Amino acid sequence: MTSAPQTLRWGHQALQVEIGVGEDGTAHLTHIGLPDGPRPEQPSPPPLPLVEVTAAGHGRGWSGNRLVGTNLGGRLRHQSHRATHDGDWHTLTVHLHDPETGLAAEVTYRSPDGIPVLRSEVTLRNEGQATLHLESVSSLVVGCLTPQDPAAIDAADLLWVDNDWLAECRWQRQPMRLTTPAHGGRVTNGHGKSGFALNGQRTWSSCGHLPMGGLTDRRSGRTWVWQIEHNGGGWSWECEEQDKAAYAALFGPTDTHHGWRHPLEPGAVFRTVPAALSFSADGGPDAAFAALTRYRRAQRRPHADHQRLPVIFNDYMNCLMGDPTTEKLLPHIDAAADAGAEYFVIDAGWYDGDNGGWWNTVGAWEPAASRFPGEKGIHEVLDRIRERGMVPGLWLEPEVIGVSSPMATSLPDEAFFRREGVRVTENGRHHLDLRHPAARAHLDKVVDRLVGEWGVGYLKLDHNIDPGSGTSDHPGETPAAGLLGHNRAHLDWLDGILDRYPHLVVENCASGGMRWDHALLSRMQLQSTSDQQNLQHYAPIAASAPTAATPEQGAVWAYPQPEDSLDEVAFTMANALLGRIHLSGRIPELEPEARALVHEAVAAYKAIRADLPQAVPSWPLGLPAWDDPWIALALRSPATTYLTVWRRPGTDATATLHLPHLRDTAAGVDLLYPSVSRAVSAWTPDTAELSLTLPTAPSAVLLRITPTAPDAP
Repeated sequence: MTSAPQTLRWGHQALQVEIGVGEDGTAHLTHIGLPDGPRPEQPSPPPLPLVEVTAAGHGRGWSGNRLVGTNLGGRLRHQSHRATHDGDWHTLTVHLHDPETGLAAEVTYRSPDGIPVLRSEVTLRNEGQATLHLESVSSLVVGCLTPQDPAAIDAADLLWVDNDWLAECRWQRQPMRLTTPAHGGRVTNGHGKSGFALNGQRTWSSCGHLPMGGLTDRRSGRTWVWQIEHNGGGWSWECEEQDKAAYAALFGPTDTHHGWRHPLEPGAVFRTVPAALSFSADGGPDAAFAALTRYRRAQRRPHADHQRLPVIFNDYMNCLMGDPTTEKLLPHIDAAADAGAEYFVIDAGWYDGDNGGWWNTVGAWEPAASRFPGEKGIHEVLDRIRERGMVPGLWLEPEVIGVSSPMATSLPDEAFFRREGVRVTENGRHHLDLRHPAARAHLDKVVDRLVGEWGVGYLKLDHNIDPGSGTSDHPGETPAAGLLGHNRAHLDWLDGILDRYPHLVVENCASGGMRWDHALLSRMQLQSTSDQQNLQHYAPIAASAPTAATPEQGAVWAYPQPEDSLDEVAFTMANALLGRIHLSGRIPELEPEARALVHEAVAAYKAIRADLPQAVPSWPLGLPAWDDPWIALALRSPATTYLTVWRRPGTDATATLHLPHLRDTAAGVDLLYPSVSRAVSAWTPDTAELSLTLPTAPSAVLLRITPTAPDAP
């Protein structure tokens, strides 16, 4: 059965999506861009289908490492579509059907009004008579990133993010042709069998790479940036050439990469993890990241913390390092309050009574009497925090139970990750499976005690083990499928505690930034950006953090030490001034001048923080490389641009920074921090360049650039 081809158009003033439906009912994304933007010629053959699916017995039409060109995806036919509007969100739902197997696919595209970002989810329903054993399902497929023109791929650069403990958020960029070389003119079937693809493995969603990527045209600045919104390691994406055009396909867990399989029985439903795609017509990566920042704000769970941005002191990094006691904490509480902190978080070790078992005894979350020996125990410390005008917080690692914890024997085996019926043990710990009611009831009881009874207002939720491929709860379930189920239960648990305690502030931490993803950040208020203890190495992490978290969610350590020079104290404080201050270090031991620099930094932050939740990021020296001697991060609010610039040793004392959004704009440049800096700056409006001299290294400054009205004639 055939019908006349049609084009579905949907979107808003900042984004238009076009879907071509062929005579045979096949549907393809043919255009994503500005409503009045240029349109490439209709591609022939058509780009990839809206959904790619593999299942046992239903593979691909072209063998290789790619997960596109699937037989099931190619057979899906358009049945209907519906556009709706809910508040600021536009939604398009496209219904597809495979007449051979009875597989129905519902593709849901959503986009917030005025923001050029497309969010996609796919729901599969088996309307046939036989079970389909799924092996991969795309969350988003876009076959039209470039026109069908080899020259467009010649000009395209791939973007991805390397991510490791102590070295997080390192963006990389290389020409697409390095992994997708041009073929000779005599090649007649040039799809290729591999190309550039990344995947996340096991439990940590961002160990090795963040679940993000992008493609940018170095000539025009046309840029795409995507993120897979999944809080586990089971994700993958590929960006390669198909039919002379660049495509991107984004997935959750797959059989190829994770050993994931899912039996979709008749009448059953499977939903993919979400994915989002940001678009910039000509502004390069900076504009695409700005759009993604606005999207993240629109999509996440609302919370007062996103607007208040309180200053947090945490006793761990370059401070007590997991050894808190009443005696050690009290002077830090006073010093933090004097510096202007508004939350005080007691980190790891508060539950460990033998001063050495804090790793493998976790799970019961009861305070250690030996650490808090007074009559009131830990409440002496919590009360002191409140008396000094701060909100108390505690560190938890909720998903793990130490092998020496009493909870390791009191909870049933079914409440833990298991494989082949054997409880998983990793580095002296077991991992809870939050699909099991006993596991969830245990954690709910802990939170209700700490928050509901003790009055704790902040929980730092850490996660420091990788228990492998996942868990098998019943025969026939693959570990990767069990892990996906746990990940979804984890998000549901987070929603539950925030529903009960809406003013609770929850930080996402996993050995620094090993679970840095939007699925968690759409619920949790802060993201730990690193465990990096070297203030100079922290600068590129802090500067890159707004690519992967909104500025108001990126928690950056500022940990002055008494042996640091004054320039180093200012440097470590500057690291956090365009994010969220995680104050730490040995503040009680600082000399008066150094302590004054800490107090000045907190005061400067409080003076600007109201602007940060509306600001979008850019990078006047480009996204920083790990060893760059000069690094810069700008946050642009509606009326003001804030700029942190770092100079590390090994370079000239002057750098030129590019701020194209201020081209031809007269502006004043003010030094906000540190006031003792000998920085010299000069602004050139017609080239939008700021010349900045920092006489010493290492050093850093926070500047404010404000447009000025022209002089009256």
